[in-house]
Amino acid sequence: MAEQTPATNGNGQAAPQRQLALQKIYVRDASFEVPNAPAVYQEDGQPQVQLNLSHKAGQIGEGSYEVVLTLTVTCTLNERTAYLAEVQQAGAFAAIGFPQEELNAVLGSYCPSVLFPYARQIVSDLVQNGGFPPLLLQPINFDALYAEQMQQAAGGDAAPALNA
Repeated sequence: MAEQTPATNGNGQAAPQRQLALQKIYVRDASFEVPNAPAVYQEDGQPQVQLNLSHKAGQIGEGSYEVVLTLTVTCTLNERTAYLAEVQQAGAFAAIGFPQEELNAVLGSYCPSVLFPYARQIVSDLVQNGGFPPLLLQPINFDALYAEQMQQAAGGDAAPALNA
């Protein structure tokens, strides 16, 4: 029977086991505005919807990180703002035993993808409760977005860092 030896780091010491756990999901902030109400409800035309998203991650304790995904949806109708919805969906994650490069990938790709469905639902509810037709945001490939950010950072010789 073959013996299994624990993985070691470069110093010959046992490498810490990687652990990732979702501790809490919460809405940090949410807002909905209809600046041209009630006239906007009477207008005809094709609405134009624009989605902007961003995220930031920061350490909140030893091995604990907060990731905040911000979705901003702006809908215009006949070149006037019909509504503006913004949600900051946050999560507290425990991440232990990851090298810094892998930790950045987890916080920049995996964690936002966990938060997105919650933020998408809140945006949808805000829009519908605001008197507009339901808005279904399409899934987002956060792995591809993270890879694109890393390519841009490599071109500028600066690696993205955690926000403290």
